[in-house]
Amino acid sequence: MNTGKVDVLLGLQWGDEGKGKVVDVLTPRYDVVARFQGGPNAGHTLEFEGEKYVLRSIPSGIFQGGKVNIIGNGVVLAPDLFMGEAKELEKSGHPLKQRLRISKKAHLIMPTHRILDRAYEAAKGKNRVGTTGKGIGPTYTDKISRNGLRVGDILCDFDRKYAEHKERHMKMLAALGWTDFEGFEDTEKLWMEGIEYMKEFEFVDSEHVINHLLRDGKNILCEGAQGTMLDVDFGSYPFVTSSNTICAGACTGLGIGPNKVGNVYGIMKAYCTRVGAGPFPTELFDETGKKIRDLGHEYGAVTGRERRCGWIDLVQLRYSVMVDGVTELIMMKSDVLDTFETIKACVAYELPDGTQTQDFPYEIDDVKPIYKEFRGWKKDMTHCRSAAEFPQEFREYVAFLEEYLETKIGIISIGPDREQTIIL
Repeated sequence: MNTGKVDVLLGLQWGDEGKGKVVDVLTPRYDVVARFQGGPNAGHTLEFEGEKYVLRSIPSGIFQGGKVNIIGNGVVLAPDLFMGEAKELEKSGHPLKQRLRISKKAHLIMPTHRILDRAYEAAKGKNRVGTTGKGIGPTYTDKISRNGLRVGDILCDFDRKYAEHKERHMKMLAALGWTDFEGFEDTEKLWMEGIEYMKEFEFVDSEHVINHLLRDGKNILCEGAQGTMLDVDFGSYPFVTSSNTICAGACTGLGIGPNKVGNVYGIMKAYCTRVGAGPFPTELFDETGKKIRDLGHEYGAVTGRERRCGWIDLVQLRYSVMVDGVTELIMMKSDVLDTFETIKACVAYELPDGTQTQDFPYEIDDVKPIYKEFRGWKKDMTHCRSAAEFPQEFREYVAFLEEYLETKIGIISIGPDREQTIIL
């Protein structure tokens, strides 16, 4: 019996590392691409052949013919948003219904989950997390409290189950004193249309499908959303998402044994960004931060929100490499730093008591980054087509990152297009 391995691809920072493009570059090596957690608050932007696509819930392998794409049980799915995303892709000639399978055990984001999301954020006042308001947190809360509505429920007495869940949510909203239900009826109508549309897809027990594919010797790539520092257990809690974004999430989000995990590809930017509230030790509030944002087009793929920008944080990255078991690094947006005289990398934190550490601490609110400086390469790298064309200063930067993180960098991206991807 041939029992293969799954490879896992995930973000190592606070999300938005460019996972979508990398999955699209890597998918020719794989037969199956499976999404294992997260919801439509995370967008993967892909650009090729002059077209730009933003994927929210659908795996990035959807553009490759002949691939099986699976939305796993760890994902939370909004039927109306899924329908909109899927129809856009179908319009551009991608036959989704042939290529996509949806886990029966994936949980559904209800219209009332979105209202609960807004109500909970409002109740937190100045301590709000900065949620996208897409209902992700309340859906995972229902899942953990054993009150969830799942994809498989669509096939069995769905109207009754939906009504019961909606009534429970309405009681919760009344207890919170929430009165803003503007547009709810239209949203609910569209949501129900999404439910009908989803019935056109194949619902599967994805844990069986994945493991049978492994036994058949198929190559599988597991795709995560958000980033390691948004993990509900190991991220910068409470400013995190509601799922396990780390490598272990691939096991629980798809039904794969840990002994089935092969390579773990960790994606990082050549600098660092974060969206929403929460601590960010290397954040830049000056012109340099603004310049990185403008050059990197650092605005949310789904929300359009400005991303907070800063230098690369190697203390944080080494922590991510450790908890994810990363075997190979992939560095994105290296070209964004092309015009800087000096590049900085955080190599340690100074703690409030004056001591220094290279271990990521429990609290990072009041740490001060200690930087190592590098000479900028001052060369437009977007036209490079091999590592041999990289400037010496950039090679020195890459070599230092590999040494500090004790992990090789296998792919470097120098632009948004498929062609601007250098495999080392």
